[in-house]
Amino acid sequence: MSPAFEPDDVVSPVAASEAEIAFEGALRPRSLAEFVGQKKVRGQLQLLLDAAAIQQRTPDHILLAGPPGLGKTTLAMIVAQETDRPLRLTSGPAIQHAGDLAAVLSSLVPGEVLFIDEIHRMARSAEEMLYLAMEDFRIDIMVGKGAGATSIPLDLAPFTLVGATTRAGLLPNPLRDRFGFTAHLEFYETEELVRVIERAAQLLGVTIGAEALVEIASRSRGTPRIANRLLRRVRDYALVEGGDATLAVVQAALHLYDVDELGLDRLDRAVMTTILQRFDGGPVGLSTLAVSVGEEAETIESVVEPFLVRIGLLSRTPRGRVATKAGWAHFGVVRQSDALFGDDL
Repeated sequence: MSPAFEPDDVVSPVAASEAEIAFEGALRPRSLAEFVGQKKVRGQLQLLLDAAAIQQRTPDHILLAGPPGLGKTTLAMIVAQETDRPLRLTSGPAIQHAGDLAAVLSSLVPGEVLFIDEIHRMARSAEEMLYLAMEDFRIDIMVGKGAGATSIPLDLAPFTLVGATTRAGLLPNPLRDRFGFTAHLEFYETEELVRVIERAAQLLGVTIGAEALVEIASRSRGTPRIANRLLRRVRDYALVEGGDATLAVVQAALHLYDVDELGLDRLDRAVMTTILQRFDGGPVGLSTLAVSVGEEAETIESVVEPFLVRIGLLSRTPRGRVATKAGWAHFGVVRQSDALFGDDL
């Protein structure tokens, strides 16, 4: 007979969700000293913050550029933490009118850190308002319409803008030039990811061996966010199976979640197999490829392609996407022309 459960034995969904949020917060470093990787960027940021503290002024505006998952949001939080200032979070897609930005800027307190994620997706009218705000801490509010419209200047409290973008090339030059410091975040090496995963495992209470750490790191696509996500799935697998996160457990868990030895997931393989099998290795255009795999073209271009190109499985040419020799070899697919005519051609 199974034991009866007392009310205290049942964990409510709300409590479980709050626990997961707490875990996510605990995984984020709270200082530049705790932040793993990006050594050059950390040194540059530390110098910028220290100089501002010595001069008793707000730090210069900061632009963080790089692929998703490398720590841009975490660095913005660290800037606020290290300067002991409040942090305001928003995103470019949420600012679709100049009035939206004016409401945010006018409510800032002196020295506050404003973080705008995906800043390249802001509305153009808001971008133009931001120019003056960043440079002179002032915005102009238009009152009225037509010939009777007047501009009323509104002074702002000094603030530090931290902008994050995955596509720095889409930012207009006037906006990019107003940032006092631009940091370009790079993908992580396996050794750095091992340190990230080891720290996260300690915080999550996961017992994991050295070989298992390297296995997760090598499949994380050079991205700490993916490394932490894979660690959580390994933790779940080990919890259900009733054991530690050994190398065999890691391999079994990642196989279950369709993450192969190179870190390719379901969508990566769908893109590559489509190019190899349906289009005989390419070239194939982006829109055609997107329709073939049933995915948005922007997702393929911004998420899938950069990784496949970086590890040498795919090449981008003026005529379209082309599989490389390494791509053919990894998937073990024979080119149709070779199968038909042999290697004499």
